[in-house]
Amino acid sequence: MTNKKKLIIFTDSGDTIIDEATQVYDDRGIVLEADFIPGAGEVLKQLHDEGFTIALVADGEWESFRNVYRVNGLGYCFDAWVVSEVVGKQKPAPIMFQSAFEKLNLTEADRSRIVMVGNNLKKDIAGANRQGLISVWLDWSPRYFHTVEEPDWQPDHIIHTPAELIPLVHMLEAELENQ
Repeated sequence: MTNKKKLIIFTDSGDTIIDEATQVYDDRGIVLEADFIPGAGEVLKQLHDEGFTIALVADGEWESFRNVYRVNGLGYCFDAWVVSEVVGKQKPAPIMFQSAFEKLNLTEADRSRIVMVGNNLKKDIAGANRQGLISVWLDWSPRYFHTVEEPDWQPDHIIHTPAELIPLVHMLEAELENQ
């Protein structure tokens, strides 16, 4: 195992790692399986293998995420799971991010070294910005907002494919190491 990196990654799941258009539901509305966005599974595994701490910070049902990541075999890549059904609120609620902090034993001093990757400007990006995290918008999905409607919806970084996250994360890690 590689030494742990300084940069910490919080990530959404739907349309950030998993392609929501491929979700297969049971009669209760629980996702049974879904496909990765092209390249997302490889990116998740690479970041984990390189020693990055990764937390799933996602809105939805616990069972859905458990099913999807059991089927695709990459649930082990997450050091913490924060799911809105369990927390009782959805992003951009501060409790979603605070729960990830608690599960990873992070402090206020760690905020500047956390990146939140998500596809939703209103939830992921605004939530990250309000928490003082580095926000990365994956502008991949045709769903959700594509226009910055509020000042805190403005992402710090924009990527268009999961593969673009790798060089961005490496750049941010290098900046932290040089501080």
